[in-house]
Amino acid sequence: MDSMTDIKFRYLLASRALRSIALIYMSLAFSLYLVALHISIINIGLVAATTMLFMIFLTMLLGYIGDWKGYKKEIVVAEAFAFLGALIIGISTQSWLVIIGMIIAGLSGSAGGMRGAFSPGTNALIASSYSDEQERVHKYSLITMVASGAAIGGSILFSSISFIEKSVGLVNAYRYLYIASALMLFVSLLFLLMLNEAKRPAKTTKLMKASSMKYSLRVITANALGGVGMGIFMPLLPLWFKLMYNANTFEIGMIFTSVYISTAFGSYISSKIAHRLNAVNIASYTRLLSGVLLFAMAISPLIVIAGIIYVARALVAGFGSPSRTTVNVRGIDTEDYGTATSVQGIASRVAQLSSGASGYAMDYALPLPLFIGGLFQLASGISYKLLFKKK
Repeated sequence: MDSMTDIKFRYLLASRALRSIALIYMSLAFSLYLVALHISIINIGLVAATTMLFMIFLTMLLGYIGDWKGYKKEIVVAEAFAFLGALIIGISTQSWLVIIGMIIAGLSGSAGGMRGAFSPGTNALIASSYSDEQERVHKYSLITMVASGAAIGGSILFSSISFIEKSVGLVNAYRYLYIASALMLFVSLLFLLMLNEAKRPAKTTKLMKASSMKYSLRVITANALGGVGMGIFMPLLPLWFKLMYNANTFEIGMIFTSVYISTAFGSYISSKIAHRLNAVNIASYTRLLSGVLLFAMAISPLIVIAGIIYVARALVAGFGSPSRTTVNVRGIDTEDYGTATSVQGIASRVAQLSSGASGYAMDYALPLPLFIGGLFQLASGISYKLLFKKK
């Protein structure tokens, strides 16, 4: 297949843009909204871990459905959960109901620039539609670039809380913007319903072929290391900026706006040149550099310096993600894309259960989550080089 017009790729891009705006706001607001509802930092970390547990079950189920029933159905169901969760958060200020909504929506505080790009089934749909690896890198880059660019809208929504709360109060400011996010996710869902999908090869195994499983174990090892690091430092990062530098929501929002611009630019560069380079090297070196930058960020004396370093890390991540995603599906059989990518995603989410310790780490010492996260990011980068160098 030489183009994605058969699945109406423009609708997929439109969906990812709206999804990114909504999920970036929802994720940035995650920890600070719970603080506004008088939830402790330690308990916020536990909410993030519980969300991961729910998403592990959902991702596995959806991946299995995708291989048997089609990846379009998988993506649509995943989006429906995100919409329902956002709606529940928006219609109530009861803390227990808000927490349930966050779990259903899959919110764990991870607000990276690529947060809205890939829901369960997206990787599998792209991989199923393109057999050429260079073309896969290009398409993954396009999705990442569009989602990262749209993420700016989510950070702007988050920044606007500082102004909206003057009229309606802090809690309602968060809540009304969650309602707006739910509406965007609903429209995103409508775009996904317009997708077509090429005929799937017949499924010959109950789970996946041995070759796909063997390759996935390599991916799982590398991604699990990175996932532990992400779980430790990412979920409470907006709150980290607030506590570390006494930053307000506007300042935090501006940092993340710059981060998303940088991520989109990195993805744009990737779409132009990454498919000509060695995907394994890019996957490895960008993860290594991400870890080093987290170390530097942890010891930054000023918010401006920390923000610049985080923006630089976003550029590196945006450039490296499409190649890493391509490496992850390289050795998977065509009939196993859904299950295999779900299993890989589950491994990352299991690793991100470390988010349950993020509150404890931050409570002990503010720089500690970034130091630990950087260490595991370094280990992940090294593992990519070791595990896939012969491929």
